[in-house]
Amino acid sequence: MAARPATLPAALAPVLVGLGVAAREGVFRPLPALGCVAVALLLQVAANLANDLFDFRAGADTTHRLGPPRAAAMGLLSERDLAVGIALVLGAVGLVGLGLVAIGGPILLLLGALAAVSAVAYTGGPWPYGYHGLGEVFVFAFFGFVGVAGTTYLQTGIWEPLAFVAAVPVGAIVSGILVLNNLRDIATDLAAGKRTLATRIGARGSKVEYLGLLALAYATPIAILAAGAGGRAVLLPLASLPLLAPLLRTVLVGADPRRLNPALRGTARLSLVFATLFAAGLALGGRPG
Repeated sequence: MAARPATLPAALAPVLVGLGVAAREGVFRPLPALGCVAVALLLQVAANLANDLFDFRAGADTTHRLGPPRAAAMGLLSERDLAVGIALVLGAVGLVGLGLVAIGGPILLLLGALAAVSAVAYTGGPWPYGYHGLGEVFVFAFFGFVGVAGTTYLQTGIWEPLAFVAAVPVGAIVSGILVLNNLRDIATDLAAGKRTLATRIGARGSKVEYLGLLALAYATPIAILAAGAGGRAVLLPLASLPLLAPLLRTVLVGADPRRLNPALRGTARLSLVFATLFAAGLALGGRPG
């Protein structure tokens, strides 16, 4: 429950797209790819455990929460249990990460350390950035630019410009998951003093933000094709558009915040489907002549 398996598809999305950019260059290295998958999943689990622990300490998670039940709030895990879990998972991240550093060099050590700190600092530490309205910024940066471009770099040894462009839709959709989470929790977050972006711009502003992020995601493959940076296969992610209808209907029409829980899971699934299609489209497109 504390690891939140439903969020893990979003962790895989940047790795898949990064591999797609590398495949476009004719490169695929299995061991670095597996290492990236492991680090991405472990960092997501660490972030989830930290969120369970620190939101409970801050009073943001109670037995009256509107989202799925949390382990600490239900008394299923103690604060010490969660702290030990976070340490063990981050230790595993470090072990796998050292192998990636051996491949990619010191820059990977820096990025890995920043990612690990970011995973915990969303709700923990002296200045939890999620409590100051910066959650979407960090999610976009790490699930987008760092995740996608870093994966490609470990494959090709080059910071590919296309990887940074391809990171945009991944960061946008995964940020959309956080937008819905914070939209659902506006009332309880305000009561706990958790000043997310949603508490600052309100429900209507959060819905506009969600729509804008999804629009940005679907516009990116079109822009890549228009710029001549990829073939028609890069439009494969548009095949996931039918998945949007139930999500938009729930977000725009639903009044009960609890109704956003299925949309949260649906957006996580969308991130994986979009990323899989996008990665395939990038790989199939090949390097433009």
